[in-house]
Amino acid sequence: MVILKSPEEIKYIRKSCKLAANALKKILENIKVGITTLELDRIAEDYIIKHGATPAFKGYGIKKNKFRHSICVSINEEVVHGIPGKRRLREGDIVSIDIGTNLEGYYGDTATTVSVGRIDPKVQKLLEVTNKSLFKGIEKAIVGNRLGDISFAIQETVEKLHFSVVREYVGHG
Repeated sequence: MVILKSPEEIKYIRKSCKLAANALKKILENIKVGITTLELDRIAEDYIIKHGATPAFKGYGIKKNKFRHSICVSINEEVVHGIPGKRRLREGDIVSIDIGTNLEGYYGDTATTVSVGRIDPKVQKLLEVTNKSLFKGIEKAIVGNRLGDISFAIQETVEKLHFSVVREYVGHG
């Protein structure tokens, strides 16, 4: 069941989403050869806290298995939800950043994948196809359509361009 939000609640959600987008932008400005994923995590956390919010991912979970970081960083073959650590970015890596914010009880969440320096042409094609499929899905996010319409547009786009979708561990809801 979907719970409709008031205009005031939507205003706060937008503020949190804007903060998440700006924090992601700050991280992307710092992606370079040699930086560790833990350093990227600290940049994100500092930015979020400086702007009056808390990292949405940090502390998520139960008891002793709570997530200890502010972002997820996945490199190359890591599909999703990589844990920040001492690993340094290298030339040719592709890096996915997932970040969430909690601003006054309202959540923002965004993610993107970028390259570090020059990458293999096949990897560049993957990035282009995933970006194209994202916008095909967004085109189908209209009143009256269902989640399956969006998913179908994404999968159809990806498969026509000779790639495939990962079905496990992805999506929000």
